Amino acid sequence: MSTNVGRVCGAALFALALVAGAARDASAQGYISPFIGYDFGGDASCRELTDCEDKRLNAGVWLGVTGAVFGFEEEFGYAKDFFGIRPSVSSSLLTVMSNVLLIPRIGPVRPYGLLGLGLMKTHVELSPSSLFTADNNHFGWDIGGGVMINFGRHFGIRGDVRYFHSFQDFTVSFISIGGQKLDFGRASGGILFGF
Repeated sequence: MSTNVGRVCGAALFALALVAGAARDASAQGYISPFIGYDFGGDASCRELTDCEDKRLNAGVWLGVTGAVFGFEEEFGYAKDFFGIRPSVSSSLLTVMSNVLLIPRIGPVRPYGLLGLGLMKTHVELSPSSLFTADNNHFGWDIGGGVMINFGRHFGIRGDVRYFHSFQDFTVSFISIGGQKLDFGRASGGILFGF
């Protein structure tokens, strides 16, 4: 089982490197894009994308490069109180994902789809004594899409929806939480700074 996972991961990283190299053509452009959004569905405290009163803001940054059709992006995201607000319990989620983008250029508008692999790190702590703390690193994947709108070469906006899934079951102190894999969606928007 672990040998197959290692082969899949190695093949995926090789494919990511090829796409990143292909994106560095003469028309390639780098960008940095801070974002804000909220998580929904699955294990998030908000069960639906719309009609949710318990939204938990998250923030992060996307760093990437786009070519004429393909791109590559690194994502760093952080969500405080990911599992909701409960008395004497705090939680958070950190995502670090590497994504390949299919992003055709249609004038200043660039719709895109993405697929990637990376790390989802959860932290759960019982307060006030903090006698119980659980940190879990989950290897996972994400899929999603959105649109970038450029107002010139160095400035724009973007919005997207992504779905995140772990390969391993989510556990807290050796106890599997319902035998479930960590999964959730995220809706977010950001500002683009091109370079």
